[in-house]
Amino acid sequence: MNFREFVKVLDEKGLLVRIKRPVDTRYEISSLIRLVGGKPLMFEHVKGFSMPVVANLCSTRELVAMALGVKPDELLVRLVGAIENPKEPEVTISHDYREVSADLTKFPILLHYPFDGGSYISSGVVIARDPELGLNASFHRMMVISKNKVVMRILPRDFDAFLRRGNREFAICIGNPVQVLVSAAISVELGKSELSIANALVETKLIELGGHKVPEAEIVMIAEVTGEEHDEGPFLDLTGIPDIVRKQRVARIKRIFTKENPLYHALLPGGPEHMVLMGIPREPTIFREVSKVCECRDVLVTSGGCCWLHAVVSIRKKAPDDGRRAIEAAFRGHRSLKHVWVVDEDIDIHNPNEVEWAMATRFQGDRDIVMRKEPGSSLDPSADQETRMTTKVGFDLTIPPDRDPEGFRRPGLPLELDLEDYLGS
Repeated sequence: MNFREFVKVLDEKGLLVRIKRPVDTRYEISSLIRLVGGKPLMFEHVKGFSMPVVANLCSTRELVAMALGVKPDELLVRLVGAIENPKEPEVTISHDYREVSADLTKFPILLHYPFDGGSYISSGVVIARDPELGLNASFHRMMVISKNKVVMRILPRDFDAFLRRGNREFAICIGNPVQVLVSAAISVELGKSELSIANALVETKLIELGGHKVPEAEIVMIAEVTGEEHDEGPFLDLTGIPDIVRKQRVARIKRIFTKENPLYHALLPGGPEHMVLMGIPREPTIFREVSKVCECRDVLVTSGGCCWLHAVVSIRKKAPDDGRRAIEAAFRGHRSLKHVWVVDEDIDIHNPNEVEWAMATRFQGDRDIVMRKEPGSSLDPSADQETRMTTKVGFDLTIPPDRDPEGFRRPGLPLELDLEDYLGS
């Protein structure tokens, strides 16, 4: 499914909330997205604009799973399989687009909060290309500074490497298929295309627009870095706290293509969709690293940890030091991870009460903690904002290796009974 096809499916299932009253891009839409929680939304009438705004399409694991055609508990396996077995997407020619004026003021780009540095494109996926490395897809927030210029938050990762290799021109895609949104947030080795991962998840054909190969998005902008820098921010990020202002690269919008009657995808900073799209793609990278040192069963990047800083890892423990080895591997699998809890496979990592129970009954602070000082996430306000130095802590909540495991397990029912037999008349 492309973006608008998924919107249609959600509408047919009665899952799409339609707001018919005219709304403003300045604070009003962002406030309504927050008020409605995680429900998919369509704002049909946006003041001053002809195109509707859609939000919260990926605000829960269940919605992401629906778009990918899997059950929620199958997401991790599906993502790991796609990362390890990417498929080069087919490139086709599309006739469904028209070129419009390269004027950002014609699009319903939201101003989210009064403290924001400006209006932000927050759902845009950047597609960069390199003659040797191929295609790269990644998320970058973009603050509008004029009708045809944005300042982009670019971390020293793959897109930055592409730019440093001289690839100045790139595409910005808004209104992407869900598999592209998920894959663009996955961190893989340089030279492995996130679009090939998307195609392994769900067939994803690329189209040629403006000399670039891009996924079938609602809006495609062709841009290039100008060599200038500009203040970027403040911007509310995953932690729910405004990020600091930094000098960042400026890009000029050269051309814009849209589908007929395009839909604009708005992603609320720090909202449920933002958290799900950043958190779920980190789980397979942690899983892959932990699986190198022990048998990993499951991974959850938790919402309480901003879907970025905290994770729980389930392992099948075979060696006494598997818990500590899993902690070290988890930090390698997600460099921004700050705290990680490792549990035995009998603990349901999606139930925080069970994780806390494991900590209460299987953990000793003077024995089961791994602590290290190293660079972490720039989003952590308690870390050093210049060096990103932070203290990372891992908690080994697995059964102590020198104790009888049966003394740490809860018993099942004394008798296997069907409660309905006792509740009937």
